[in-house]
Amino acid sequence: MKERTFPEGFLWGTASSSFQIEGAAHEGGRGETIWDRYSAIPGNILNGDVADVSCDHYHRFREDVAIMKELGMKAYRFSVAWSRILPEGRGAVNEEGIAFYSNLVDALLESGITPYLTLYHWDLPQALQDLGGWSNPDMPGYFAEYARILYDRLGDRVHHFITLNEPYCAAFLGNYEGRMAPGLHDFSTAVRVAYHLYLAHGLAVRAFRESGIPGEIGIALNLMGRLPLTDSPEDVAAARRADGYLNRWFAEPLLLGRYPQDMIDWYREHHIVLPAFREEDLTLMSQPLDFVGLNYYNDFWVRSDPTVWPLGFRVVNPKGVTTSDREWPFTEAGFTRMLLRMQKEWGVKRILITENGISFHDVKNLDGHVADGARQDYLRRHIRAMRDAMDQGVNVIGYFVWSLTDNFEWADGYRPRFGIVHVDFNTQERTIKDSGWFMAEVARRNSIW
Repeated sequence: MKERTFPEGFLWGTASSSFQIEGAAHEGGRGETIWDRYSAIPGNILNGDVADVSCDHYHRFREDVAIMKELGMKAYRFSVAWSRILPEGRGAVNEEGIAFYSNLVDALLESGITPYLTLYHWDLPQALQDLGGWSNPDMPGYFAEYARILYDRLGDRVHHFITLNEPYCAAFLGNYEGRMAPGLHDFSTAVRVAYHLYLAHGLAVRAFRESGIPGEIGIALNLMGRLPLTDSPEDVAAARRADGYLNRWFAEPLLLGRYPQDMIDWYREHHIVLPAFREEDLTLMSQPLDFVGLNYYNDFWVRSDPTVWPLGFRVVNPKGVTTSDREWPFTEAGFTRMLLRMQKEWGVKRILITENGISFHDVKNLDGHVADGARQDYLRRHIRAMRDAMDQGVNVIGYFVWSLTDNFEWADGYRPRFGIVHVDFNTQERTIKDSGWFMAEVARRNSIW
């Protein structure tokens, strides 16, 4: 295929999250998180896996930074564990936690790698969950307090902040579907959590602007297409609801200052308790951002199913579609469509790909080599699809592959491997996979072929 270059200064990087890689769960003054509590309940995590050690990044971060440098990555997106900074979620600052992230930032900068700091990637301090978690109306204020601490203590060196990672997952997967911490099953609670997350986002953005820190702030949304399984009116309507549930409920208040009326009507019809949607709240939520992060993995197909309350749909893969080990389909054309949609429908002017990747059961062979051709193919397809959107006028400023290393993949434990670097969880040995060397070449040439 013809080689296609990217604009000068395009940002190539990798991404991770604190709970998934750090380990050291009981060290450095770290407090308990909702994921520690959730993981300790039998049956919640595949094979009973826990993240107490995981990739041991807390102790091995310099090794991981050296690998990023070797691969030529220019940026690293990581998240801060709120409970390392404030073990109780509020109150006294834990200086050991500040020191860890300060040392990480220094190591990145010394290696020529730009830090992108995510304030919240799902690991809420358990002490705050004991107060009601994100359903508590005081939570946005606690989050703003936490954000100000990081701006004050790291803002002299960190100039790129992301408020929330995938608020859809934190709200609905954690509080309605129960597949993530805190493991609740209440739709009205999930809607309230989503609303409070956006109030917290708004307060964090305001605090960033008031801080005077040079740099930029955005958010990372998992926006992915929801396609009707058939062209029946029922499936088409179900796909529209699925899009409202996953995409529009989170894109529109953030980018348009309103919630989608069709979803408000549907939820009210099904007796969901909704927020007041106060005008001052919507104004706070929809403050201008410097960029919007897109986490894209795949589109899904949707089939109408009236027995599923309250949404009335199920996700079903068509026969014959190529999938990963998690039954996620390859739908790179959907990546292009979503980028175009972000620009045309929601008016996003600067987009950063904050996550894109795929998991497979990678195996290191007898020669110590990890040949992950399927992941390399996925990445090539999606980087080309991103370039297609850019050719049509979408302003994409960078691409972060998920993830740097294999890690603790939430409820699926250590079975899925997303990394471009293989981790032996018994020895902590790191091995760069073929996909890692591929990404190194992409970054070196600033092109895709």
